[in-house]
Amino acid sequence: MRGGVKGAVIGGVCAVMLGGAGYGAYNFLHALSDDGGTGVAASVKSGPPDGGEVKDATGKFFAAWGKGDAATAASYTNYPEAARRLLTAYGDDAHITKVRITPGTADGRTVPFSVRATVSYRGRSEPLHYRTSLTVVRGANSHRPLVDWRPSVVHPRLREGDTLVTGAAAAPPIEAVGREGTVLTEEKYPSLGPVLDELRKRYGDKAGGRAGVELAVRHEAGADGGQAADTPLLTLVKGRAGRLTTTLGASAQAAAETAVRKYTDASVVAVQPSTGEILAVANHRSDGFDAALLGERAPGSTMKIVSAAALIDNGLATANGPAPCPATAVSLSQTFHNLKDLRPDEHATLSDSFARSCNTAFVKFADEVRPDTLTKEAEERFGLGRNDWRIGVPSFDGRVPAAGGSDKAAGLIGQGQVQMSPLNMASVTATAMTGAFRQPVLVPLELDHREPAHARGLPSGTVAQLRGMMNRTARSGTAAAVMAGMSGDIGAKTGSAEAAGLAKSDSWFAGYRGDVAAAALVQDGGHGIDAAGPIVASVLRNAG
Repeated sequence: MRGGVKGAVIGGVCAVMLGGAGYGAYNFLHALSDDGGTGVAASVKSGPPDGGEVKDATGKFFAAWGKGDAATAASYTNYPEAARRLLTAYGDDAHITKVRITPGTADGRTVPFSVRATVSYRGRSEPLHYRTSLTVVRGANSHRPLVDWRPSVVHPRLREGDTLVTGAAAAPPIEAVGREGTVLTEEKYPSLGPVLDELRKRYGDKAGGRAGVELAVRHEAGADGGQAADTPLLTLVKGRAGRLTTTLGASAQAAAETAVRKYTDASVVAVQPSTGEILAVANHRSDGFDAALLGERAPGSTMKIVSAAALIDNGLATANGPAPCPATAVSLSQTFHNLKDLRPDEHATLSDSFARSCNTAFVKFADEVRPDTLTKEAEERFGLGRNDWRIGVPSFDGRVPAAGGSDKAAGLIGQGQVQMSPLNMASVTATAMTGAFRQPVLVPLELDHREPAHARGLPSGTVAQLRGMMNRTARSGTAAAVMAGMSGDIGAKTGSAEAAGLAKSDSWFAGYRGDVAAAALVQDGGHGIDAAGPIVASVLRNAG
């Protein structure tokens, strides 16, 4: 998927915590009078904390937190200042009181626990209950057992830079409705949470709703100064929901949710090529980031759709023209390889090399393209990289900068400086299929009179060649295994992209069937057919 937290003192008095999994009832007076281990230790321990140390550290932390002593609780963590700010805001800004914490059974150094508390604001109170966990580590300098601090210790929905606030909602609630009239809720479609939050922020007032009072996560402003929408957690005073129509399809969204749930760090987007309407947006990520719309990753060989179009449009190649596939290709002293099981073919055509996803065939064209050839193709034909998409919620519009040196060659195979999201690659697939760039939309343009982005699209001859190559890839090329048995007009492109620090490549896949185009990314997922391919194939089979 991504300011600051106000300081104050947590209000309320916590009842004595009942024992859980051998912890017993904590003695608050003892815990709060403890000096936190700052005295002279009889001996210095090393290595991971043992079970007794985990129990002692969490007991002291829970006791101080429950009592409302943010400073003392923070002193039992490895980042006390950050912990103090958030634990203080927990009481002052979020108005959370009567905190009761019950630990569960420790799994090594990790302790799950439940929190029961009360949120009170201007005469209204509601119970709050949630579960989260913490891990105990040994302090690098103090050698004490300490809570490994992260915001999710306080609440599982909190991430770095987030805080909790209670008060008048930033925007009225909305009832988001899909294209078939189905109400889209986070309960039914879990990964839509960030999208629904943004829709509320942007269209709550326009949809005719009235704001209520709620406990919410307030997110840190991004590097661009943009503020992400609040994430509501608990309603104290119910507002009136306005009704907002979206382009999402209930069946497509359900298929996307099911598909991504099978993989870690997976994202997918489906669009309708004939209109540009977004049919589904789904993510399965522990960090809550909407990588489907906002991700910025090298797209690997799925970028060869754009590269092949650039070669054809600039008269450098045709689908049936030569594009030899040697074992290696060198560009300015950098050597590029293919997948290890790909057999070289010096007589390959562009269609052959596209269907087999031969990197070296595309790299060998690097000397024939200008530094901005791929950039212009992406911007002028596919509408990418100009930061002018207005889909209805925040989105990343792709990045294909002009590049020289080996980055020029790397860009042709979706590496180097090229960055895309699943939304971008779903749009690329739709443009290749129809020849027309239609800026993706999630909220109808007429609702707030947004002006969409425009691009020239592709010549009919280029479209025919791209569709032929993508159909071949789906029928007998690298995508055939996951597209097998799929009827109708189909096309696909596989991709894998190496990312720094990852043992495996990112898995990418883009494909179309009928009037649905989809693209998926699974970070650290391996080859395109390993993870992203099954996701896209499932969406294409079940989106109708």
